[in-house]
Amino acid sequence: MAEVSIRNVSKSYGDNEVLHGVSAEVKDGEFIVIVGPSGCGKSTLLRMVAGLEEITSGKISIGGRVVNNIEPKDRDIAMVFQNYALYPHMSVFNNMAYGLKLKGLPRDEIRRRVEEAAKTLQLEDYLGRKPRQLSGGQRQRVAMGRAIVRNPAVFLFDEPLSNLDAKLRVQMRVEIRKLQHRLGVTSLYVTHDQVEAMTMGDRLIVLHDGHAEQIGAPMELYENPATRFVAGFIGSPAMNFMEAEVSDQKAHIGGEAALPCPPGAPGGKVVIGVRPEHFALAEDGAAGLKIHVDVVEALGPDTLVHGHIAGQSEDIVIKFHGSPRFAVDSIIAVKAPPEKIYFFDPGTGRRL
Repeated sequence: MAEVSIRNVSKSYGDNEVLHGVSAEVKDGEFIVIVGPSGCGKSTLLRMVAGLEEITSGKISIGGRVVNNIEPKDRDIAMVFQNYALYPHMSVFNNMAYGLKLKGLPRDEIRRRVEEAAKTLQLEDYLGRKPRQLSGGQRQRVAMGRAIVRNPAVFLFDEPLSNLDAKLRVQMRVEIRKLQHRLGVTSLYVTHDQVEAMTMGDRLIVLHDGHAEQIGAPMELYENPATRFVAGFIGSPAMNFMEAEVSDQKAHIGGEAALPCPPGAPGGKVVIGVRPEHFALAEDGAAGLKIHVDVVEALGPDTLVHGHIAGQSEDIVIKFHGSPRFAVDSIIAVKAPPEKIYFFDPGTGRRL
């Protein structure tokens, strides 16, 4: 077991700096998800912890030991990759045992560890099979088993579920979280899927253009985003943003309607944010925000309405519980509770 300390870490490829002074403290036994869009630097950061990428500046410590100049094999970490990285000519048993054989462990100890991990991952019946004889989910469990048998201080997961279908991804993310909770191993998990991030992480590191935009528990980031980027990235469907001018405790949008603002709301020109699930139909249609309905998605328990507001550049998504019926090209009026409206600086994107 070990804590991981990332202090002011930067990474450059020539003149191109891809990580800009990222800092984070990971507690012993904590499950941290590094999340962000493609190209934000999350896999690069994970590979720097693993020792697969050199650190341009800053310091990384595992269990109190600075590992900047320590080889990957000596960092007491185990990594699970997106593409499984299994040896196709080896059986499941030998894939899981390979690293232990290289370490020169006794044969009985290797068998004990592999069989114990196989039982944990429900792979006992597959130890004699080759990877090509397994499903994608089974291959991913073999890759995890290969990591588990090493008894590492830290698990590193690099988008391990992105090659699986949607149903299997849901199943595997539950299995990974249960396994990590049972083993209590410090874990860093990279994903671009914010649903995975919200459901799996004790805390999230949200990366954007190589910066740690915000670090916190999933619901903390959902309810109190520090920036427009975090507000739009965390939550599904994403938060709606509208240009507005605030005066007289109201946010005037498009010159046609206004939403009541909470006490102390900033005045002047702002960008306001409202999550799709926080909208509701306005009883008095004349007092609501007018939405032109473009597309209706009936999902069973919920219905998503995609539309637009006159004079606004971004479309609007509204999430209704149940199966209300709306006609395409109709106009609906919606409202939002003042306490559920977020205010952002139009220039910097910082929350006001």
